[in-house]
Amino acid sequence: MAKDYYKTLGVDKKAPKEELKKAFHKLAHKYHPDKQGGDEAKFKEINEAYQILSDDNKRAQYDQFGEAGANGGFGGGQGGQGFGGFDFSGFQNAGNGGFEFDLGDIFGEMFGGGGRGRRTQKSGQDIQVDLQISFKESIFGTEKKIKLNKQSACEVCGGSGAEKGTSKKKCTTCNGQGFTNETRRSILGSFQTQKECTACFGTGEIPEKKCANCRGDGIVKKEEQIAINVPAGITEKEMLRMTGNGEAIPHGQAGDLYIKFRIEKDKNWLRDGDNLTTTVNIKLTDALLGLDYNLETLDGPLVLKIPEGISYGEILRIKNKGVPSKSGRRGDALIKVTFATPNRLSRKTRQLIEDLRNEGI
Repeated sequence: MAKDYYKTLGVDKKAPKEELKKAFHKLAHKYHPDKQGGDEAKFKEINEAYQILSDDNKRAQYDQFGEAGANGGFGGGQGGQGFGGFDFSGFQNAGNGGFEFDLGDIFGEMFGGGGRGRRTQKSGQDIQVDLQISFKESIFGTEKKIKLNKQSACEVCGGSGAEKGTSKKKCTTCNGQGFTNETRRSILGSFQTQKECTACFGTGEIPEKKCANCRGDGIVKKEEQIAINVPAGITEKEMLRMTGNGEAIPHGQAGDLYIKFRIEKDKNWLRDGDNLTTTVNIKLTDALLGLDYNLETLDGPLVLKIPEGISYGEILRIKNKGVPSKSGRRGDALIKVTFATPNRLSRKTRQLIEDLRNEGI
């Protein structure tokens, strides 16, 4: 059955080259076999159709004689292009109609991880831990020490992998290049990729004599104590990042340590933004006559003057006794005053209250 290349790309027979290119890019991205849901057979059909229709001479032959006419001249004199005459020009930043096409996105590892040949800095795995602190510690900050059993730089050789007093030499496995070549085959032909040398970890050098402590790796598994400076005003589940305190890897950058904070509740105080809030319950007579109330704050004991005749639920403010902010200013302490009315009254108490009522109080 004759192949309809225009139908394969989903374009009209009079479609200009730019429209052909956009259609090919879109379909190649969708059906590439290395992508999830890809289709190798469909990808080959799309590739074949685009190679014919993107070439003016082959397209003219195909329009006049069909598939046989186009393939009769296919591949002749095209050895310089590679991949069976397929032209990769225009893959990057293709089209002016808003369609972005990344060669590395479609062909992935066939071109060494993105097709650009860039080597990125290796880094170890990150570590996340939960740290529980008291309410007071979350307000004023503190220093905590934790112990982690993780991969760390070797203290004997400083992470170099070489025994003290010795130097390094060129890696014989990769001839000092830091990588080895590997030939791979795909539907479009053979490709040569570069892999990091496993002997020198990509550095191009190996120790003349390996460190006895780490056996030349530069890292060891050990328990390490880490000091954590908890900042003032930290909140529940807030994350603190400590760069370079994660898992170490040979001749690379250590990962990061992330600390998620869990804060214990205080029996008296709650946090409201930069303010601290609490409730004190006093007697009805104290509300009427006023009193000096001994209040326990996070800063220590404080005498709170409750004025006479205070209303139920009235809030008293103590300035600069709240949460420290980054600017250095502290919020306030807000104290809500409540009091209860007695359920039963003695005869004497009732008489006194009736006297007060008679006085208009």
